Amino acid sequence: MKITFSLDEIQLAAQKVLQAAPDKILCFYGEMGAGKTTLVKAMLKELGAVDTGSSPTFGLVNEYHDVQGKVLAHHFDFYRLNEESEALGMGFEDYLDPSVWVFIEWPEKIASLLPDNAVPIFLHLIDENTRSVELNVC
Repeated sequence: MKITFSLDEIQLAAQKVLQAAPDKILCFYGEMGAGKTTLVKAMLKELGAVDTGSSPTFGLVNEYHDVQGKVLAHHFDFYRLNEESEALGMGFEDYLDPSVWVFIEWPEKIASLLPDNAVPIFLHLIDENTRSVELNVC
């Protein structure tokens, strides 16, 4: 599935990706500025997260809750990771609860730690206001 959208259509794109995803572990691939964090924020909004999403670049992971206070999603940004062992050291595998959405930016930094059910999502910067997202689903 490939979706091309302008930034003002990002909520619709987020909705389509969430509906098409065969699992809750989503890996976002794309160059810097492609819109990975922006799409994750839109997805969190679509899922009903209480907090507005933000990049967890320095803390590596942010946790988001629904209105009842239940954990809804974990959002990882591994851009600053130097070695996969850093993800293991922070307990990455403990966050892989099948009932919780997991959004991973820069998953290529932890390639050998990704579970088999992780869904690759590729974002492409088309121009200043246009992006495309590709999701390979069966």
